[in-house]
Amino acid sequence: MKISTKGRYALRMMLEFALHPGECTKISQVAERQQISVKYLEQIVTILCRAGYVKSVRGAQGGYLLSRDPSQYTVGQILRLTEGSLAPVVCLEEEENPCSRSGRCATLKVWEKLNDAINDVVDHVTLADLVEEQKSMPDIPLM
Repeated sequence: MKISTKGRYALRMMLEFALHPGECTKISQVAERQQISVKYLEQIVTILCRAGYVKSVRGAQGGYLLSRDPSQYTVGQILRLTEGSLAPVVCLEEEENPCSRSGRCATLKVWEKLNDAINDVVDHVTLADLVEEQKSMPDIPLM
């Protein structure tokens, strides 16, 4: 499983909003700080707005901000919104396994364990956790 740039950038954008609580952040600011295309971020922020994860504020001092407290967003929620299923194999994407071989598939246990491990990580890390992690890192200027 690979997380696409859409998922990674969505997470970085949400982190930017979380790092500036109560403050409207412009897409151009996120783009500059994260070195990501404004056009690509505009596409992603539309997804985040539709889902109610962020809200937009119009006007000269406008921009985007989180709809809820950073502790109420998990990495898993953000990635699933932008990526869809995080399952490592197709047969685990649905609630019930549609594969006719599932009852006699020796590899299924491996995929289930991998799926459980992925979900355990992404569903137990919040944006608030990432904010704390980011704040603990040295401020290294980008080249």
